[in-house]
Amino acid sequence: MTNLKPSSKALVPFVSVDHMMKLVHHVGIEEMLRGIADYIETDFKRWELFDKTPRVASHSESGVIELMPTSDGDVYGFKYVNGHPSNTADGLQTVTAFGLLADVASGYPVLLSEMTLLTALRTAATSALVARVLAPENAKVMAMIGNGTQSEFQSLAMKTIVGIEEVRLYDIDPAATAKCAENLAGMGLRVTSCKTAEESMEGAQIITTCTADKQYATILTDNMVGAGVHINAIGGDCPGKTELAPAILNRAEIFVEYPEQTRIEGEIQQMESDHPVTEFWEVLTGAAKGRTDDKQITLFDSVGFAIEDFSALRYVRDQIADTGLFHPLDLLADPDDPRDLFGMLQRAKP
Repeated sequence: MTNLKPSSKALVPFVSVDHMMKLVHHVGIEEMLRGIADYIETDFKRWELFDKTPRVASHSESGVIELMPTSDGDVYGFKYVNGHPSNTADGLQTVTAFGLLADVASGYPVLLSEMTLLTALRTAATSALVARVLAPENAKVMAMIGNGTQSEFQSLAMKTIVGIEEVRLYDIDPAATAKCAENLAGMGLRVTSCKTAEESMEGAQIITTCTADKQYATILTDNMVGAGVHINAIGGDCPGKTELAPAILNRAEIFVEYPEQTRIEGEIQQMESDHPVTEFWEVLTGAAKGRTDDKQITLFDSVGFAIEDFSALRYVRDQIADTGLFHPLDLLADPDDPRDLFGMLQRAKP
């Protein structure tokens, strides 16, 4: 049998789950959250360069599978991601993901990476970036309603990027709250476990909702939300899945990633199609106002957008360069003559 080793042109860096975990600990989780947030801010400030489209979603009774593509003209990126709330009953993750970057000029992939962990990091980094800009000044307390996979990442990102000192936890499943509290022990936050959502919101300037059920839910009722808070709503992320009472939306100044996607998937799917919203990238560039007074309720209607994944993958690509924390994956055919793919196949015959 001819021994045909793949050439360098055939190899694509692949970041496995094991390598991603090692990268997080190599960089430091708080530093990595800060770094990803910086990359997201940089890309949001050049928002107009990017291809933008609502993600392509395939819905079923059990969940959704989505593709999220974008490009800045030089690099193309996409993420595959699912959301299946009942998976945990079978010992499976609610969300899994992987992503890819490619060179636009040649079409060749330049990075393939796990994104289950990376999505958790980039979602938290995005939330904290937005809260740093929109939350009340000197916000120190966050209510974390929904204590599943995202809760620890959200809490640490808010500590690192916003300066939160206390997180108040609530989940309908006390075991989830206990898990989150245990994981956050010794991480530099005061952690309070609460028995009701109302209790978790006592003294909170930031309210984060992150529940998984695919339904029109009312996690926050209108009377639960007072003036002068920032709501970070990240659980409503597909049609038919919301967390907030519509009355809250009527009282809040709403900030979104990409309106064409958020109106389909976010909290504002409950509102008229012309309900006023502000695109967050415009706040970063100074084209629009953020928080304007202490009494205002600001709401980040977060559904996740492809540019955030693109930023996170860019960050990982830059970080792994000198670490060796990747596999050179034999992903691309590379015949000696680019027009002779069949000949390459035949020469590998045993």
